[in-house]
Amino acid sequence: MQTTEVQPMNEGKTKRIFSIPESPARVRIESKDDITAGDGAKHDIINGKAALATRTTCNVFRLLRACDIPVAFEGQDGATEFLADKCVMLPYEVVVRREAHGSYLDRNPHLPKGHIFPRLVVEFFLKTHGKKWCDHDLVKDDPLMELVSGGKIDLYYPGHTSEERKTTLKGVLVGQKPFRTLLFGEVFTYPNEPELLQQMGNIARQTFLVLEKAWQLQGRKLVDFKVEFGINTEGKLRLADVIDNDSWRVVDHSGGYIDKQVYRDGGDLTTVTAKYREVADATDRFGVPSQRLIVWCGSEKDHFTAVEELIMKLEPKPQFQLLPITCSVHKQPVLAYKLLQQHLQEEPCDSVIIAYIGRSNGAGPVLAANSTVPVITVPAGYKEFPEDVWSSLRTPSNVPVMTVLEPANAVLAALQILAIRNPSIYAALRFDQEKRLTGMSW
Repeated sequence: MQTTEVQPMNEGKTKRIFSIPESPARVRIESKDDITAGDGAKHDIINGKAALATRTTCNVFRLLRACDIPVAFEGQDGATEFLADKCVMLPYEVVVRREAHGSYLDRNPHLPKGHIFPRLVVEFFLKTHGKKWCDHDLVKDDPLMELVSGGKIDLYYPGHTSEERKTTLKGVLVGQKPFRTLLFGEVFTYPNEPELLQQMGNIARQTFLVLEKAWQLQGRKLVDFKVEFGINTEGKLRLADVIDNDSWRVVDHSGGYIDKQVYRDGGDLTTVTAKYREVADATDRFGVPSQRLIVWCGSEKDHFTAVEELIMKLEPKPQFQLLPITCSVHKQPVLAYKLLQQHLQEEPCDSVIIAYIGRSNGAGPVLAANSTVPVITVPAGYKEFPEDVWSSLRTPSNVPVMTVLEPANAVLAALQILAIRNPSIYAALRFDQEKRLTGMSW
């Protein structure tokens, strides 16, 4: 049931936020039919946009919550409203980019539009109003910020608006030097805010990776987005506000935008509405599939810890079911075959099997010959009896077993197979890969 409120506690260009007297730790966020661009210079009303925006936001946040991302979102509360943690919002927009578009090209004119970043680029913009921050005058709102040594923050010209690119500032290079430098104490509210910024950057990256895979599964491409964070009443950092079609750039099969960029570029409202509906419909299909990693051991002596050890290191925590099975394929072949078929058929889900058998390498090939899912065998005794590896490598026809000697690599291989359709596993693996890409910490 909706909570009736006369006046919102806060109202922006595209949403209103209401308090909930009977639940002071929560708020109700209501989308509006307004659409704006150029910091409000361009403004229209699209009937039904509020419902489409709410549907998109709720679909996105439900996926993120399922993927272990700390979100303020709690649940939808009507066609145009949802419930969320009440948060003190931090004054930053966090932008994550897989490709170079928009203002990034203004600041980096040597790059072509669509330049791909193998490692995600994360930028922080200070949210300001009226070209002022506290008592400081600014040349433009929402400057790009960079933390530098000595407890200082450099502010840079953020880039041109779409209208500026079309008119007087077309082709003008954005300044490469900071136009103002502030002290930490002039910007930060919390004593640990530099650490909070690092956490925000990590969560924003993880969030992007989840949505990147979700959009790939819909045949589209997420190229960048902006998100905001807040501190809830329990003092916990949360991904807050909204993530809807105003928050990102998404490219379709033809290479055209299906997001707010269509409106920024002058598209008519009928076309804009159709794009917003297309996005809402696509996000209806966002989700984490039902998947299993089956670890097959021959006896209780075959203790396999690589799965748990690897999963504990991954962030966000990948979402899948881990199913251990202990049964000797040699001593109990009928029972083993029955268990195999039972677990593969009892519910529709993706599965990968890892065969970890201490005293025999024959179980993996047998499982592969009688299964329609990938089977990876780990010759557990290969160091002591290296010649036994051949029984896993030289197999008869119709025995498509894969052999990996290192247990941890076998787990990674299995997760990579599942990640083809699983945004949470994809995000965890890619997040770790991108950390190692440059050998630099985030």
